[in-house]
Amino acid sequence: MDLGLSDKVAVVTGGSSGIGLAAARIFLEEGAGVAICGRSGDRLAAAERSLAGPHGADRVLSAACDVLDPAQVADFRDRVAERFGRADILVANAGQARRGGIEDLGDDEWRAELDLKFFSVLHPARAFLPLLESAAPSAIVCTNALLARRPEPWLAATSAARAGVLNLAKTMSRDFAPKGIRVNSILIGLVDSGQWNRRFEQGEAGGKSKEEWFAELAAERGIPLGRLGEADEAARVMVFLASPAASYLTGETIEIAGGQGHHV
Repeated sequence: MDLGLSDKVAVVTGGSSGIGLAAARIFLEEGAGVAICGRSGDRLAAAERSLAGPHGADRVLSAACDVLDPAQVADFRDRVAERFGRADILVANAGQARRGGIEDLGDDEWRAELDLKFFSVLHPARAFLPLLESAAPSAIVCTNALLARRPEPWLAATSAARAGVLNLAKTMSRDFAPKGIRVNSILIGLVDSGQWNRRFEQGEAGGKSKEEWFAELAAERGIPLGRLGEADEAARVMVFLASPAASYLTGETIEIAGGQGHHV
């Protein structure tokens, strides 16, 4: 199936690892140019090499950028405009979970989590809006989590922030539709990506192998498919939502959680 991405330009925040990196690779395979950003210079350099090797350095741009700093985001946008002259797609993918219940987290931790979840979407959306509007029809895809609909008590701040961002994406979809910009979201469950690998490396598996730990996690969380998802499985849905093949979808949410969601 031709997704219609040839010669488009996709911007992926948090694109140096995990789902973001997988999405960047798929965009390139579909014929698009890609700009990725992240905070780790080492991971960015490795990601750029892995993408440019098969697809050509002229189609890949990487830049260190903290999406919570609007000046850095604006600089990233300017670099994208200088290199590619356009941006057709924005994937707002930056973010991580903050463990703790309502009574475990202090006010500063709550504020930090709310800032991260909301402004990792708002800063890039505001910065890239003129480019997206001039390239319309264009698209924004927000990476969110099943927590937005199914909160967990040990992830109280993250769950609340994720729910707010789901609402934000819906609002953006209504606001940006007249500009020719579609806005959709994916909700991921447990995905074998950078965050879970880092937690494994930090010893959270308690001596179990990665495979044993992931199987245990899937059973504990009641995932009907009995396993964690793969980064590519989430990224393929993300790329579809960003593509002209999804041209009549906006304000929608697709769960990629192995059937873990309980609502109809």
